[in-house]
Amino acid sequence: MNNTNWIKAFAPATVANVSCGFDVFGFALHQPGDEVEIKLNDSGTVTITEITADNNLLPHEAHLNTCGVAVQHFLKATNPSYGAEIKLNKKLPLGSGMGSSAASAVAALVAINHATGNRLSRKELLPFAIEAERIACGSAHADNVAPCLLGGFVLIRDKETLDIINIPTPSDLLAVVIHPHIEIKTSDARQAMRKTLSLSDAVKQWGNTAGLVAGLMKADYDLIGRSLEDVVAEPVRSIFIPGYYQVKQAALRAGALGCGISGSGPSVFALCSGEVNAHVVSNAMQAAFQDIKLKSDKYISGINSVGAQVLSSYKNQQP
Repeated sequence: MNNTNWIKAFAPATVANVSCGFDVFGFALHQPGDEVEIKLNDSGTVTITEITADNNLLPHEAHLNTCGVAVQHFLKATNPSYGAEIKLNKKLPLGSGMGSSAASAVAALVAINHATGNRLSRKELLPFAIEAERIACGSAHADNVAPCLLGGFVLIRDKETLDIINIPTPSDLLAVVIHPHIEIKTSDARQAMRKTLSLSDAVKQWGNTAGLVAGLMKADYDLIGRSLEDVVAEPVRSIFIPGYYQVKQAALRAGALGCGISGSGPSVFALCSGEVNAHVVSNAMQAAFQDIKLKSDKYISGINSVGAQVLSSYKNQQP
């Protein structure tokens, strides 16, 4: 097994929750994303030998890193005698609300599955990615890993049975994601959530969730916009994001269909109709953060229908 190729894979950023769909909605972007390189060996252990672009913040111990945990679970279930060496290029910002931990795990899974002959389907890889998320935030949720693995806009109808449905989206629907230069730990944001809801809030959220699905499938932009309302997570998580409501109002005034918190934040997303509108909205949102002296990065992307993918296979040229 010493001559096994290195496999390089890419996994994209994702927007989870999508306002009204806490833990049940998510969609994939085209960029940014993480890259993972993996080579099989016969050691029986998983090691992370290199992590780049993480400012030395991520653990190199495989059982503490989402890419390592995902590969450990995969090999335990499929090839217990195999081991793997992992290199992680961390292109997604940490604690950004853009599915950073999910991207590392998914890229590693796509690479290790390819290295072992692609015997598992994308959906069969999901349980390993979900277990990796448990390490990152204490909760085994699927709203980042599912769109990252499968691509598109997904509905997780039931996490236990992995009943996941891909929702068609209009071709000119674009997402704007603005990432302010602060970090929010997903575990902290989840702990802040209320444990119970009033019946009136629950009914409102259910109506918006169903409305967003209908709006996407019918390409009804007015309905999409009306449905991008969150009475569950936004009231709590917005407190952690400086200037959140000013940024949201700037997006809506600039013509966004709707605006909300990406995942647990601090990134803020907006859905837009067409490229011209997306650029106007992104500039307005970034300017609103700038008004409170907060630097940010902006991303504009269509809905990525492919998800994670293998980039290359190569021999190590080093002696």
